[in-house]
Amino acid sequence: MNPIDDASVEQAAPSAQIQVNVNGVLMTVPRMTLAQWVDSTGATPVSLATAVNGQFVARAARAQHWLAEGDVIVTFQPIEGG
Repeated sequence: MNPIDDASVEQAAPSAQIQVNVNGVLMTVPRMTLAQWVDSTGATPVSLATAVNGQFVARAARAQHWLAEGDVIVTFQPIEGG
């Protein structure tokens, strides 16, 4: 029997439902990456900054950041300028 690693478990159960808090609102969503969640909102990824559980998640890292039960997602407009 082959051992199961975390990556295969994440890919094996993409339809699992989890509950997350998004900007103060509880939501039930499929288990997905933060990038997939941003895409599902219809927002333009470059116009949205994200943090999960108080930690900023850069746009480039969203595809590797799997959402988990109870995560707190905060979205906000990125600050630009110099």
